[in-house]
Amino acid sequence: MSSIDWVILSGTLFFIVVYGAWKTRGAQNMQSYMLGDNEAKWWTVGLSVMATQASAITFMSTPGQAFHDGMGFVQFYFGLPIAMVIICFTFIPIYHRLKVYTAYEFLEQRFDLRTRALTASLFLIQRGLAAGITIYAPAIILSTILGWNLNVMNFLLGSLVVIYTVSGGTKAVNVTQKQQMFIIMTGMFLAFYVILDSLPAEVNFTKAMEIAGSAEKLNLLDFSFNMESRYTFWSGITGGLFLSLSYFGTDQSQVQRYLSGKSIRESQLGLIFNGILKVPMQFFILLVGVMVFVFYQFSSSPVFFNENTLIKLRVTDASENLSKLESKNDSLFKLKTEILAKITSNSDKNIAQNLKIPYQQLLEEEKKIRSDVRDLVKKNLPEEESNDKDYVFISFILAHLPKGLIGLLLAVIFSAAMSSTASELNALSTTTTVDIYRRSINPAGSDEHYVKASKVLTVVWGGIAIAFACFGSLFENLIQFVNIIGSVFYGTILGIFIVAFYFKSIKGNAVFYAALIAETLVIIIFKSDIIGYLWLNAIGCGLVIIFGLLFQFILPKNNNEQATSAGF
Repeated sequence: MSSIDWVILSGTLFFIVVYGAWKTRGAQNMQSYMLGDNEAKWWTVGLSVMATQASAITFMSTPGQAFHDGMGFVQFYFGLPIAMVIICFTFIPIYHRLKVYTAYEFLEQRFDLRTRALTASLFLIQRGLAAGITIYAPAIILSTILGWNLNVMNFLLGSLVVIYTVSGGTKAVNVTQKQQMFIIMTGMFLAFYVILDSLPAEVNFTKAMEIAGSAEKLNLLDFSFNMESRYTFWSGITGGLFLSLSYFGTDQSQVQRYLSGKSIRESQLGLIFNGILKVPMQFFILLVGVMVFVFYQFSSSPVFFNENTLIKLRVTDASENLSKLESKNDSLFKLKTEILAKITSNSDKNIAQNLKIPYQQLLEEEKKIRSDVRDLVKKNLPEEESNDKDYVFISFILAHLPKGLIGLLLAVIFSAAMSSTASELNALSTTTTVDIYRRSINPAGSDEHYVKASKVLTVVWGGIAIAFACFGSLFENLIQFVNIIGSVFYGTILGIFIVAFYFKSIKGNAVFYAALIAETLVIIIFKSDIIGYLWLNAIGCGLVIIFGLLFQFILPKNNNEQATSAGF
């Protein structure tokens, strides 16, 4: 990296930390620290919601997902706009009317303390794990670039986020996320432009899309009913819907964003804004990954995108085999460029169509080479990660983007990491303070005491997230890992809230035991690997409802068990 890249990167990070701390300085009470004094306008709510979900994993991992597997991952988000509408008309009015700090306060009013504590605990477990991954993802990048110790990078990045989150709470998260989203989208649009500009003169955007289509990277929709397939239209519109309902409707890291809205209407408009823009944004990020793929059809690509691992592999017993595979990859690249030159220069569509078959055959051979290299890594470097999807985009950035833009793209990744991690730590500390500490440990404290407790817990959760990041490892690719963690827990959490909103006959005793059994079964199903993980969201939710109805019928009735009438 050049000095200008370091100036842009460090300047951006410094600005975010200082601006967040300075903008939210001053005395604070719980209303200010946890809900930002309910001052957020709809665009602040919308951008904050988007920034919370759009972590560094999104901008680092999604292009790599598209490079290898195409645009099909966008189906994951098809249920999101529907979820936004449901949350706007069901969840938000109740949360605002009850004037809660967390979503889980509502559950005690509807059911009992046990159910509130169980749901809050499930959130703390899964979000605590996810916070570690959002720190770990960008730390990998900088540690790889600088050759620094990964644990040191985890600590530095986590500490930067903790500084302004502790200082300003929810308001600090909100005010910094607007700047972060501006940096993020500016960087991604510039990267997209540079990629297109770097293609051969005869390859315009239309030709690039034709090449991507020939390589089957533009297969957006899969209407098959294959339950083992992770990304289909049906898993997105159902499993994705349930995941989005749970994430945006019951996950405190998101709920806290729109609880800070100035009114019910501002919060609703913010979520609708997110619902309208989220799918196009993810489509665009995937398209960037597809254009990176097209770029590498005209520029030689490495057989493995994690350069550090490749260097280590060259000094093992696999060196000779690796050299052969690299030579074969170079030969394939030459053959591909010859075929692509004919496809792009020939106006006869029939001839171009006939050339697609040998082109696809070469792509299959290339996939086999990459698979063989991964096998060499597994065999000779078992401690190294053999999956290089998450390194595709960063490798491209460092190798092919001009000076200045490299620093900006790295700032994009770090801004995304900081925005999502700040929201998570803010939500974790708020939930622990309100649902555990204030409710069950020290209910007689002052407002000032709970603000201080929340700040201390932000530091504690930051430490836990950093510790988890230090023991983390890549799992397939990072964006899938985070969604898998969520899917294991979110279905059960959503089921509890769905019962609370729509099944008034089910009381606390029944839903508590239903949730315990449902979560146990979801974990068993996940471990057995018999179904795509997105379906776990619908399964967990459905199991809570079914067992809740069953237990309400067979368990002894408690005369003191009453559902509140507030909001119902």
